Formats: sequence, structure tokens, C-alpha cells
Amino acid sequence: MDTSTGDSSERLMEYLKKVTVDLLTTRDDLTQLREKLNEPIAIVGMSCRFPGGVESPEQLWDLVASGSDGVSEFPLDRGWDVEGLFDPDPDRFGKVYTREGGFLRGVSDFDAGFFGIGPREAAAMDPQQRLLLEASWEALEDAGIDPESLRGSDTGVFAGVMYQDYQHKSMAAGPVAEGYAGTGSVGSVVSGRVAYALGLEGPAVTVDTACSSSLVAIHLACQSLRQGDSSLVLAGGVTVMSTPFLFV
Repeated sequence: MDTSTGDSSERLMEYLKKVTVDLLTTRDDLTQLREKLNEPIAIVGMSCRFPGGVESPEQLWDLVASGSDGVSEFPLDRGWDVEGLFDPDPDRFGKVYTREGGFLRGVSDFDAGFFGIGPREAAAMDPQQRLLLEASWEALEDAGIDPESLRGSDTGVFAGVMYQDYQHKSMAAGPVAEGYAGTGSVGSVVSGRVAYALGLEGPAVTVDTACSSSLVAIHLACQSLRQGDSSLVLAGGVTVMSTPFLFV
């Protein structure tokens, strides 16, 4: 028997065994990947604020089930010149010809001390940041999770945000908002504020795709879970009209 031929056959056999093992491993990995990509996303907690005084998912359901109306008169707690804004002529520049809309109640209310935020910084913060902080905390509590227990985790925050008109108010406030007007009104800080306050170390993403912002944020959050970037995410959106410019 030719010794060199025997050695070659043994090496070929060993190589084929190695390739077979690699192929089996790759197949298992691909199977796990497919299963992970198709794994259902579990919603474990929710919170919300909506016009009509809605402050919980249960109240939202009641509003819809009862066919109630969430539309109300222009809010009086946002510093708007409500009477000066109105004009029945729709062609009048800088005026509005309606007195009603869908508004969140109590957007000026915020327990800044609860989140370790000083009065001056709180005043310079866009109400959208304040609301998302509160809603995030409530969603975690609704899930039975201690928000403080997530500090240092890979939990992500994905927020859909469309308006940043509060900066006009904070800039006009003068010295009281100095030093905080920037972080108080920049869109990227909306998600970052939640991540910072809760000590979360996953992705913190703010999305502005107009009316689809919340939907896109939730879509990206699901991708983050399936790709393993996060094991838990806070996802949704927030909109507060700090000025009446949209109506004008």
C-alpha cells in the first residue's frame, strides 16, 4: 500500500468530518436566528395620556367604548392668548378660526423633584420630555418592574417626537432658562432624558417621521429586541403643542 495515499485519505476524511460539523453548527445557528426573527414581541406594560382626560390605557378603552369626545376648548395653562388668536375669517393671517382641539390636560404639572430635576431645569424642559419620563416610569410599574432595577441594563428607549416648538418659550424666558434651554428642547434629548434618568444603557433613539413617528419608533424597538441590541425596550411617542403655531 502506498503510504502517501493512505495519509491523504485520512486527511481528507478528517477534513470532511470537520466540514460536516461546521455545516451542522451553521444550520443550528440559522435555525435559531430564524426563530428569533419570527419570535412574537411581548408587550408587558403600558401607560398613556390622551385628550379627554385619559391618563391610563383603561381610561382610553372606556373613552372609546363609550363613544365619548376628547375634543375641548383651547387650553388656558399654556400661556396662549386664546381670545386674541381667534378670528372667524379663515383668511386672516396669524389667526385661527376654531376654538377647539384635542389637548392633553395638565401638561404644566410635573413632579420635578421625583426625577431629581431642579426647578430651573424643569421650567426649561419641553413638556414632551416631562410626559415621556412620567409615562416611562408608569409603563414599567404597570409591567411589575421596579424602574430603579433597570439601571445599567441594556434596556432601550425609542421615542417618536414630531414637534419641538417649546424652545421658543424657553428662549424667551431669559435668565431663568439659561443653561437648560438647549437640552430642554432638542428632540434627541427626549429619549436620552429617559435613558439618563433611569440609568439605561441600551439604544436611545428619537424618531421624527411626522405622523408615523410613534409607529416607526415601535418598529425600530422590535428590531432592536430581535437583533439582541436590547432585552427590554420602552417604545412609543409623545406630542404636546406648546404653541398654537400648528393651528395658525
